[in-house]
Amino acid sequence: MLALCRSRILQSIPSIRTISTTVRRQEIFKIQSMEEFNEKVKNSNKPVIVDFFATWCGPCKMLTPRIELVIAESEGKINLAKVDIDEYSDLALDYDVAAVPVLLAIRNGKAAERIVGLQDTDKLRKFVKDVVDKK
Repeated sequence: MLALCRSRILQSIPSIRTISTTVRRQEIFKIQSMEEFNEKVKNSNKPVIVDFFATWCGPCKMLTPRIELVIAESEGKINLAKVDIDEYSDLALDYDVAAVPVLLAIRNGKAAERIVGLQDTDKLRKFVKDVVDKK
């Protein structure tokens, strides 16, 4: 009888959940000001891919989860900065962004490689690997 009561009591106790915390190794952020762009992109000590996008752009919406996955796979070797061209049109013009989506690699404060348009995940992996590997 005691074993039966004990069994019912244990079944009624919610299971204990463990929470693990890890340091976030990749950084993905949306640019909120020109100062933030200068600080986190131009002055970054590691390469940054700038994702120029628009909220109304269908291909941009499809590209977002793909590039974020690839950035997460890079284990903190590269950052992703997202720039809404409607909010920062001057920034888009400074980097000759005529259509979206555009992924622009910036290394040591200077624009390097870029790709335009919706890309498949394999091409994005190659692009990110090339940016990370190039010094």
